[in-house]
Amino acid sequence: MNAAKGLKGVVAVETSISSVDGKNGILLYRGIEISEVMKIASFEKAAYFLWYGKWPDDHELRKLKNELSKHRVLSPEMKKIIDGLPENMDMMSVIRTAVSSEGTVDYNWKPTTGQAVRLTAQVPSIIAYRKRTLEGNAPVSPIPDLSHVENYLYMLYGSLPIKAHADALEAYMILTLEHGMNASTFAARVTASTESDLVSAATSAIGTMKGPLHGGAPSGVIDLLNEISEVNDIEKVLRHKLTRGEKLMGFGHRVYKTHDPRAIALKERLLQTAGEDPWLDLALETERMAVQLLNEFKPGRSLYTNVEFYAAAIMKAIQMEPALFTPTFTASRMVGWSAHVLEQAEDNTIFRPESVYVGPDRRVEEKMN
Repeated sequence: MNAAKGLKGVVAVETSISSVDGKNGILLYRGIEISEVMKIASFEKAAYFLWYGKWPDDHELRKLKNELSKHRVLSPEMKKIIDGLPENMDMMSVIRTAVSSEGTVDYNWKPTTGQAVRLTAQVPSIIAYRKRTLEGNAPVSPIPDLSHVENYLYMLYGSLPIKAHADALEAYMILTLEHGMNASTFAARVTASTESDLVSAATSAIGTMKGPLHGGAPSGVIDLLNEISEVNDIEKVLRHKLTRGEKLMGFGHRVYKTHDPRAIALKERLLQTAGEDPWLDLALETERMAVQLLNEFKPGRSLYTNVEFYAAAIMKAIQMEPALFTPTFTASRMVGWSAHVLEQAEDNTIFRPESVYVGPDRRVEEKMN
């Protein structure tokens, strides 16, 4: 019996939420290409679409925005738990612990979309509350009229974000709402398959996202952009790295063997803000030069930017420290995780894969002796 290590190539579920075609560079949200989603969707619209399988009308969108706004306010109990955590606890562990504390009897099986909205609203507030209290700054109360992404930036920094930054971060968060049967989504569905609650499934997913092989921050791209900024010569830096055989961080992807559709969509959104932020402009010009040089040094390899490249540029532009990259990724992916938990509950079968025993057979050894 041959084992598929890591379950690679093994179909575990049937889903109508998203489709990832790495060979052809296609990502679909409920049958619609991500580039088309980006043209018409705000974070709230895209989240509604993934949860309900249809676009919201004006009334439904207002209702969702009101629900997100209402649940942004953390309870005194959750704040007390966050305040009591060790100062040297990383942000992903803080999110995991805070979300886990939400698991009251209100979340007992079966999961609901209302629960998904509540958790999605809370994660940005958890991140912002923890960041500001650790820095010795007073926590910032949410502003009801701000969008989900605008409010996240406002609660982080205590001032209203400029439009270019809010638009760029919203684009990134829409693109990372969902991405097929990745490790954290699988973890959420495995937990949900036992008829556990949504909070438990989300906690499993957060713990999985924390691992650097899954939710690792694109710090290498930040280092590259910093170096280019200091030298002030994009071609010189990139050509030097390629001549030395170094990898250009932010190029190539383990799933997409051609263009990463999320990077293309994000680039198109950033082009609309060209000239409004120097870091975003630098990223756009770096990509142009890098693709040109990669074709020269590695012809036929089809190495293009991945979503982490532009994500790093966005984080740099809004002055977000690397420690918040994966937590911000988590804040968006809560939508995808909860959509999968809701889908799992509709037609549930507990996951129980087989394993291949490769240890010794003591019975054979005893007979031989």
